[in-house]
Amino acid sequence: MAKASVSKRRQKVGDEPAVRERILDAAFAAFMKSGYAAASMLEIATRARVSKRELYALVGNKQEMLIACISERAKRFGAPANLPILSDRQTLAQVLASFGTKLVREVSDPTVIAVFRLAIAEVVQAPEVARALDSIGREAGRAALRKIMAEAQASGLLTGRPAELAAQFAGLLWRDLLVSLLLGVAERPSPREIAGRARNAAAAFLQLHPLPKDAPAC
Repeated sequence: MAKASVSKRRQKVGDEPAVRERILDAAFAAFMKSGYAAASMLEIATRARVSKRELYALVGNKQEMLIACISERAKRFGAPANLPILSDRQTLAQVLASFGTKLVREVSDPTVIAVFRLAIAEVVQAPEVARALDSIGREAGRAALRKIMAEAQASGLLTGRPAELAAQFAGLLWRDLLVSLLLGVAERPSPREIAGRARNAAAAFLQLHPLPKDAPAC
Protein backbone atom coordinates (compact mmCIF):
# COMPACT_ATOMS: atom_id res chain seq x y z
CA MET A 1 0.00 0.00 0.00
CA ALA A 2 2.81 2.38 0.95
CA LYS A 3 4.62 1.75 -2.34
CA ALA A 4 1.43 2.33 -4.31
CA SER A 5 0.87 5.62 -2.48
CA VAL A 6 4.42 6.81 -3.19
CA SER A 7 4.06 5.83 -6.85
CA LYS A 8 0.80 7.76 -7.10
CA ARG A 9 2.37 10.87 -5.58
CA ARG A 10 5.32 10.65 -7.98
CA GLN A 11 2.95 10.33 -10.93
CA LYS A 12 1.03 13.40 -9.75
CA VAL A 13 4.25 15.44 -9.42
CA GLY A 14 5.35 14.29 -12.88
CA ASP A 15 2.05 15.49 -14.34
CA GLU A 16 2.27 18.93 -12.73
CA PRO A 17 3.99 20.72 -15.66
CA ALA A 18 1.33 19.44 -18.07
CA VAL A 19 -1.49 20.41 -15.71
CA ARG A 20 0.07 23.83 -15.13
CA GLU A 21 0.26 24.40 -18.87
CA ARG A 22 -3.37 23.38 -19.20
CA ILE A 23 -4.32 25.85 -16.48
CA LEU A 24 -2.45 28.69 -18.19
CA ASP A 25 -4.10 27.86 -21.52
CA ALA A 26 -7.48 27.87 -19.80
CA ALA A 27 -6.73 31.15 -18.02
CA PHE A 28 -5.69 32.81 -21.26
CA ALA A 29 -8.83 31.56 -23.02
CA ALA A 30 -10.99 32.86 -20.16
CA PHE A 31 -9.27 36.24 -20.22
CA MET A 32 -9.82 36.52 -23.97
CA LYS A 33 -13.49 35.52 -23.74
CA SER A 34 -14.66 37.27 -20.58
CA GLY A 35 -12.00 39.91 -20.00
CA TYR A 36 -9.44 39.77 -17.22
CA ALA A 37 -11.57 41.50 -14.60
CA ALA A 38 -14.67 39.41 -15.30
CA ALA A 39 -12.98 36.02 -15.68
CA SER A 40 -13.53 33.95 -12.54
CA MET A 41 -11.36 31.32 -10.94
CA LEU A 42 -14.27 28.90 -11.28
CA GLU A 43 -14.43 29.52 -15.03
CA ILE A 44 -10.69 28.89 -15.34
CA ALA A 45 -10.86 25.75 -13.20
CA THR A 46 -13.76 24.42 -15.27
CA ARG A 47 -11.91 25.05 -18.53
CA ALA A 48 -8.74 23.43 -17.18
CA ARG A 49 -10.66 20.47 -15.68
CA VAL A 50 -9.06 20.94 -12.27
CA SER A 51 -10.22 22.05 -8.84
CA LYS A 52 -9.81 25.60 -7.61
CA ARG A 53 -7.39 24.24 -5.01
CA GLU A 54 -5.16 22.94 -7.81
CA LEU A 55 -5.30 26.34 -9.51
CA TYR A 56 -3.89 28.06 -6.47
CA ALA A 57 -1.38 25.29 -5.73
CA LEU A 58 0.12 25.06 -9.22
CA VAL A 59 -0.11 28.65 -10.46
CA GLY A 60 -1.59 30.98 -7.87
CA ASN A 61 -4.21 33.68 -8.02
CA LYS A 62 -5.56 35.32 -11.17
CA GLN A 63 -2.86 37.98 -11.32
CA GLU A 64 -0.16 35.33 -10.99
CA MET A 65 -1.78 33.44 -13.86
CA LEU A 66 -1.70 36.57 -15.98
CA ILE A 67 1.97 37.15 -15.18
CA ALA A 68 2.77 33.50 -15.96
CA CYS A 69 0.95 33.69 -19.31
CA ILE A 70 2.88 36.82 -20.31
CA SER A 71 6.19 35.53 -18.95
CA GLU A 72 6.01 32.35 -21.00
CA ARG A 73 5.60 34.33 -24.22
CA ALA A 74 8.20 36.94 -23.16
CA LYS A 75 10.91 34.26 -23.14
CA ARG A 76 10.82 34.40 -26.93
CA PHE A 77 11.75 38.08 -26.96
CA GLY A 78 15.15 37.73 -25.31
CA ALA A 79 18.51 38.36 -26.98
CA PRO A 80 20.03 35.29 -28.64
CA ALA A 81 22.01 33.18 -26.18
CA ASN A 82 24.75 32.76 -28.79
CA LEU A 83 25.04 36.44 -29.66
CA PRO A 84 28.08 36.75 -31.97
CA ILE A 85 30.93 39.07 -31.08
CA LEU A 86 30.10 42.43 -32.61
CA SER A 87 33.49 43.10 -34.11
CA ASP A 88 32.37 45.01 -37.22
CA ARG A 89 29.39 46.89 -38.67
CA GLN A 90 28.41 44.08 -41.00
CA THR A 91 27.95 41.72 -38.08
CA LEU A 92 26.03 44.39 -36.19
CA ALA A 93 23.71 44.88 -39.17
CA GLN A 94 23.11 41.13 -39.37
CA VAL A 95 22.38 40.85 -35.65
CA LEU A 96 19.97 43.79 -35.73
CA ALA A 97 18.17 42.41 -38.78
CA SER A 98 17.97 38.93 -37.26
CA PHE A 99 16.65 40.13 -33.90
CA GLY A 100 14.30 42.60 -35.57
CA THR A 101 12.84 39.78 -37.65
CA LYS A 102 12.32 37.67 -34.55
CA LEU A 103 10.74 40.53 -32.60
CA VAL A 104 8.23 41.49 -35.29
CA ARG A 105 7.37 37.85 -35.96
CA GLU A 106 6.65 37.13 -32.30
CA VAL A 107 4.84 40.37 -31.42
CA SER A 108 2.69 40.32 -34.57
CA ASP A 109 1.43 36.84 -33.67
CA PRO A 110 -2.39 37.08 -33.31
CA THR A 111 -2.18 35.72 -29.76
CA VAL A 112 0.19 38.49 -28.68
CA ILE A 113 -1.90 41.14 -30.42
CA ALA A 114 -4.89 39.78 -28.49
CA VAL A 115 -3.00 40.31 -25.22
CA PHE A 116 -2.25 43.93 -26.17
CA ARG A 117 -5.92 44.49 -26.95
CA LEU A 118 -6.88 42.91 -23.63
CA ALA A 119 -4.52 45.24 -21.77
CA ILE A 120 -6.03 48.26 -23.53
CA ALA A 121 -9.61 47.12 -22.91
CA GLU A 122 -8.93 46.48 -19.20
CA VAL A 123 -6.83 49.59 -18.55
CA VAL A 124 -9.47 51.12 -16.24
CA GLN A 125 -10.86 48.07 -14.44
CA ALA A 126 -7.64 46.06 -14.31
CA PRO A 127 -4.56 48.25 -14.94
CA GLU A 128 -2.35 45.41 -13.71
CA VAL A 129 -2.77 43.75 -17.12
CA ALA A 130 -1.06 46.65 -18.89
CA ARG A 131 1.58 46.94 -16.18
CA ALA A 132 2.42 43.24 -16.45
CA LEU A 133 2.54 43.38 -20.24
CA ASP A 134 4.84 46.39 -20.19
CA SER A 135 7.17 45.33 -17.37
CA ILE A 136 7.48 41.68 -18.40
CA GLY A 137 6.53 41.27 -22.04
CA ARG A 138 7.67 44.51 -23.69
CA GLU A 139 10.63 44.89 -21.35
CA ALA A 140 12.07 41.57 -22.55
CA GLY A 141 12.39 42.96 -26.08
CA ARG A 142 13.71 46.32 -24.86
CA ALA A 143 16.32 44.63 -22.66
CA ALA A 144 17.48 42.44 -25.55
CA LEU A 145 17.95 45.48 -27.78
CA ARG A 146 19.77 47.36 -25.03
CA LYS A 147 22.13 44.42 -24.68
CA ILE A 148 22.90 44.41 -28.39
CA MET A 149 23.49 48.18 -28.39
CA ALA A 150 25.70 47.98 -25.30
CA GLU A 151 27.80 45.28 -26.94
CA ALA A 152 28.13 47.40 -30.09
CA GLN A 153 29.08 50.42 -28.00
CA ALA A 154 31.69 48.42 -26.10
CA SER A 155 33.19 47.31 -29.43
CA GLY A 156 33.41 50.91 -30.61
CA LEU A 157 30.80 50.46 -33.35
CA LEU A 158 28.27 52.92 -31.93
CA THR A 159 28.18 55.94 -29.65
CA GLY A 160 25.28 56.98 -27.46
CA ARG A 161 23.19 55.52 -24.67
CA PRO A 162 22.10 51.91 -25.26
CA ALA A 163 18.52 52.62 -24.13
CA GLU A 164 18.15 55.53 -26.54
CA LEU A 165 19.75 53.58 -29.40
CA ALA A 166 17.42 50.63 -28.70
CA ALA A 167 14.35 52.87 -28.71
CA GLN A 168 15.42 54.46 -31.99
CA PHE A 169 15.92 51.12 -33.71
CA ALA A 170 12.56 49.89 -32.41
CA GLY A 171 10.90 52.98 -33.86
CA LEU A 172 12.47 52.36 -37.27
CA LEU A 173 11.51 48.70 -37.08
CA TRP A 174 7.85 49.11 -36.17
CA ARG A 175 6.92 52.54 -37.57
CA ASP A 176 3.07 52.37 -37.42
CA LEU A 177 2.72 48.60 -37.89
CA LEU A 178 1.88 47.72 -34.27
CA VAL A 179 -0.84 50.36 -34.01
CA SER A 180 -2.30 49.21 -37.34
CA LEU A 181 -2.34 45.60 -36.15
CA LEU A 182 -4.03 46.58 -32.88
CA LEU A 183 -6.68 48.51 -34.80
CA GLY A 184 -7.19 45.61 -37.18
CA VAL A 185 -6.53 47.79 -40.22
CA ALA A 186 -3.45 45.85 -41.33
CA GLU A 187 -2.73 42.19 -41.95
CA ARG A 188 0.14 40.43 -40.25
CA PRO A 189 3.19 40.73 -42.54
CA SER A 190 4.47 37.63 -44.30
CA PRO A 191 7.82 36.14 -43.18
CA ARG A 192 9.45 37.69 -46.24
CA GLU A 193 7.95 41.11 -45.47
CA ILE A 194 9.05 40.89 -41.85
CA ALA A 195 12.63 40.04 -42.83
CA GLY A 196 12.69 42.91 -45.32
CA ARG A 197 11.35 45.34 -42.72
CA ALA A 198 14.06 44.29 -40.26
CA ARG A 199 16.85 44.62 -42.82
CA ASN A 200 15.62 48.07 -43.83
CA ALA A 201 15.42 49.16 -40.19
CA ALA A 202 18.98 47.96 -39.53
CA ALA A 203 20.28 49.78 -42.62
CA ALA A 204 18.45 53.00 -41.75
CA PHE A 205 19.67 52.83 -38.15
CA LEU A 206 23.31 52.43 -39.15
CA GLN A 207 23.00 55.29 -41.63
CA LEU A 208 21.85 57.51 -38.78
CA HIS A 209 24.85 56.43 -36.71
CA PRO A 210 28.01 56.69 -38.82
CA LEU A 211 30.96 54.62 -37.80
CA PRO A 212 32.85 56.30 -34.94
CA LYS A 213 36.38 57.38 -35.75
CA ASP A 214 38.98 54.61 -35.45
CA ALA A 215 36.27 51.91 -35.18
CA PRO A 216 36.49 48.69 -37.27
CA ALA A 217 34.52 49.01 -40.51
CA CYS A 218 34.60 45.37 -41.52
